Amino acid sequence: MNVIIIGAGIMGTTFATIAKELAPELDITILERLDGPGAGNSWVFNNAGTGHEANCELNYTPVDEEVISVEKAVKIHAQFNVAKQFWAYLIQKGAIKNPKSFINQTKHCTIVSEPSIQELKLRFNEMSAHHFFEQMRYSEDFDQIKSWIPYTMEERPRHEKMAATVIETGTDVNFGALTEQMAEYAVKDLGVKIEYGTHVKRVHRSPSGSWLVETQSRGDDRRYKADVLFVGAGGGAFPILKKSHVPFARRFTGFPVGGRFLQAPISAEQAEQYRAKTYGKAKVGAPPMSVPHLDLRVANGQYYLLFGPFASFKPVLERGRGFLDYLRSMRLHDIPGLLNVALEHFPLVKYLVSETFKGEKSMFEELDSFAPGMSKKFNWKAVEAGQRVQIIRDGDLQMGTEILVSRDKTYGTLLGASPGASVSPEVMLRCLEQLLPSIFTSEEAGKKKKEIFPEDNLDTLARNPERYREIRDAVNERLGIKQSASQQD
Repeated sequence: MNVIIIGAGIMGTTFATIAKELAPELDITILERLDGPGAGNSWVFNNAGTGHEANCELNYTPVDEEVISVEKAVKIHAQFNVAKQFWAYLIQKGAIKNPKSFINQTKHCTIVSEPSIQELKLRFNEMSAHHFFEQMRYSEDFDQIKSWIPYTMEERPRHEKMAATVIETGTDVNFGALTEQMAEYAVKDLGVKIEYGTHVKRVHRSPSGSWLVETQSRGDDRRYKADVLFVGAGGGAFPILKKSHVPFARRFTGFPVGGRFLQAPISAEQAEQYRAKTYGKAKVGAPPMSVPHLDLRVANGQYYLLFGPFASFKPVLERGRGFLDYLRSMRLHDIPGLLNVALEHFPLVKYLVSETFKGEKSMFEELDSFAPGMSKKFNWKAVEAGQRVQIIRDGDLQMGTEILVSRDKTYGTLLGASPGASVSPEVMLRCLEQLLPSIFTSEEAGKKKKEIFPEDNLDTLARNPERYREIRDAVNERLGIKQSASQQD
């Protein structure tokens, strides 16, 4: 079977790697617009690099009349556990030599001021009752919080009442480095072919039912033929979906959101002092992707602090592509959905437009509000982040991700942005189960799947504490994530 994948980011490369592990007989080719793997939104500073386990993000535990919902947090945590199983397998296979090249342990913390302390306490009580979050700790003590996340507290007045939670086994993930190593393994060891510098102009069905992929590579036109087509091209998946003419294409439109961060290089000693990702609470009216956070980042052995994100309205699908590309991706039937979002979510649109024109002075003011004195402590600069394209489905704005597979199981794609790369192995496994169900039928594939994913059932992980802890401890050891003191007791 001939499989074409569009996009050599974390999603497309993960899809190809899992597929070839389970079914070596597949003929898989990845087409990538850029000159290397993981160079788009997967690149280290195009995203925040948080290994999303729902440890610290308040938007994953929404509040409804003082009732905290943890269902989304539990699902995301289970998905990340499945992701870690896959990455641990890659290390076991020698595909990745050193786990620290892409994953590093960082505390996952949440900090709030007095108006939100009760909410955080309720969240802690609900979450820590579940075995996923049993290691979470809560404090309103100034010195205790300072010991966890000193940079947020060092110059803060002691009378300012704050509360925080911490989980010590969180992670910072360099998804770009992970994608690069995975792509090298997929090509050299599994036989996947990757064509870089290849821009997909059009996809359409042939009379025989195959997919024809029209591309341009360094000025030359080329056509590829596929029995099965998977599009994992981030924001670029939307125009390809429109050109494919699959029946459900009319239901979906892309809503692009840009972003910036403040970035500062720091020393290894300073990184050791602040080994954390600290999330706060978004402003009223701000979108979930704008929750402020101060993060330790590790990239190629160097340490950085990252603060943001500062969202913006930027009508492009991907970095490096212009506004005209976005216009060309639009169809007349998309206009009502866009107008509906503009009306129904006018505060969001207004917020994004105002954030677009925010200067460095205002960015530094927000940094100092989150962590007093930080703007003068390091040499900060504003950097552009990757481009997120949220889903508009049937006129309604969606904040998650969605797998779409055609009825004849020849076309599949992933739309949306969050939690994204963190759960890519679990999401790509589900996509494969829907798009290529035949590869799971053999006994050999069943054994290989169990080797890669010892436990991929999310309900089992969520409802069976002993099984979850068994899996968690095994993969954490392989990934170099050390148990907290309370786990060892």
